[in-house]
Amino acid sequence: METRRDVFQAIADPTRRAIIGLIAQDTMNLNSIADQFDISRPAISQHIKILTECGLIVIKKQGRERYCEAKLQKLNEVSDWVEKYRKVWENRFDIIDEILEELKAGERHKKKTKKK
Repeated sequence: METRRDVFQAIADPTRRAIIGLIAQDTMNLNSIADQFDISRPAISQHIKILTECGLIVIKKQGRERYCEAKLQKLNEVSDWVEKYRKVWENRFDIIDEILEELKAGERHKKKTKKK
């Protein structure tokens, strides 16, 4: 059975996020990427494989070297998902702001009527 991977799985791991950060700046070969981490090369290869399966990296062969190139368009899925919930929370905060303003106005009204 083939494992389905998505962009959320790709960014769930801090090492994969770091790899994305590295190659977002510039295309790098596999050895250069591995040199940036304190984990085994097979572990890095596994992370690269997941990132490739998720569509965030494309591996291009140049001679004997394999270079990783970032394809960050897939991150729009994450951005869209987060944006949906950001709007929900902003609406909730707007409602809370309105309630607080009403409470403040009520307190000011009480203070004014006490002074009279």
